[in-house]
Amino acid sequence: MVTAELRKLLALPTAWAGLAIGTLLAPLIVLINARYTHAALVDGTYGDVADLGLMDLGIGLIGPMVLGVVSISSEYTPTGEHSPGITQLHATLTAMPSRLRLLTAKLLALVLVVLAQAVVVATAVLTLNEILHGDFTPPLEPARIASALLYWVLLAVFSFAIALITRNGIVPLTVLIINSTFVSVSYLLTKVTDLAYYLPDIVGARMFIRGGAFAQPISPVAAGLTMTAWIALLLAIGAYLFHRRDA
Repeated sequence: MVTAELRKLLALPTAWAGLAIGTLLAPLIVLINARYTHAALVDGTYGDVADLGLMDLGIGLIGPMVLGVVSISSEYTPTGEHSPGITQLHATLTAMPSRLRLLTAKLLALVLVVLAQAVVVATAVLTLNEILHGDFTPPLEPARIASALLYWVLLAVFSFAIALITRNGIVPLTVLIINSTFVSVSYLLTKVTDLAYYLPDIVGARMFIRGGAFAQPISPVAAGLTMTAWIALLLAIGAYLFHRRDA
């Protein structure tokens, strides 16, 4: 079942777009900014280097968000003009009537793909920073790297849960991308209340980011548990609705 869902996910053109953008964007930005970053490191204006390299991983998070959304929203795509009201989900449920097993297989397939992507991106970004900036790069900490990889996976599952609840790909994907790239509503809310530091996208980054960009001190373990709790709640809501709704 997981193999079948892997094939379905990797057969989606949008999924390949997410893989390409998420994999290439972060290393590309590192290369583009290399000259300016190195100059700032040399003259001391860069600031805290604790997150050098790891911070760059956030640029590629569009990838797991796209993969998380399309892995479930694709099931609600109409099968054709000659079958009005019939979606891919009808065929999927015919082959796999158990909705819980279906969701589990989809999540496992998603986790495997995103984890592989995260490993490739992290390796590329950290290697590039080491080559480009040498002694300025902080020592590699396996626990922080593992936490960054986990954040990629959790964000993909978070996106999956949102799409599962909305039964739509365009709206959640648009909101997630805008929030993570153009105007972060979550970050703006931290200026209003400290509770916003516990929103899933903000708190999750605290699993591996150590710099002073966040005023609210949250331990990596607490950050991971908080983001996991958010995802568990959203997945529970999504699974309940998925079970109760008609295909």
